[in-house]
Amino acid sequence: MTMNRVSCSAPLLAAIFLFSCCGADDASRDPVGAHRASDVGAEANAPAAGNPPSDDEAHQVTYNELTEEEQRVILHAGTERPGTGEYTDLEEDGLYICRQCNAPLYRSSDKFHSGCGWPSFDDEIDGAIERHSDVSLGMVRTEIVCKNCKGHLGHVFEGERMTDKNTRHCVNSVSMRFVPAGEQPPATIVKPKD
Repeated sequence: MTMNRVSCSAPLLAAIFLFSCCGADDASRDPVGAHRASDVGAEANAPAAGNPPSDDEAHQVTYNELTEEEQRVILHAGTERPGTGEYTDLEEDGLYICRQCNAPLYRSSDKFHSGCGWPSFDDEIDGAIERHSDVSLGMVRTEIVCKNCKGHLGHVFEGERMTDKNTRHCVNSVSMRFVPAGEQPPATIVKPKD
């Protein structure tokens, strides 16, 4: 009888770990810095660095076009299935940028294999990420979003002792694009404040 309880609890514990790692979808939850449907449009170039956009340009700047799956994750704080992301096992040198706005987020030198099923980083590029309290699953977690566009990235966990920095950013591959070392990343799309 005790053996059955132990064997039944292992899958339950694994499910709880995966559920708490990056979270389950909660389509009713509107992430911090909620996005309007008009924020998702065709890819546009940001104005040259240091030059503020003209009034006409300011109204034309839109973020990169997103697929339905990208919208589900980035705009509605969804989660891709573990082990399915294109960057989970990528080991190339380069830069990870926000899929929605091209803002630099992570360096490959900060990426590590955590075994959780999503790309993991133990540090972010300074000033790239915002952290927000997330209680959507009845527990307190820390959601991470792109500071520039507020797109959902995943969650950050501390105290797991997986790296010397003792931090794990658990990020959805679909929230990022990878730019190989030596390639110029696209300009960050910055929407003017209303």
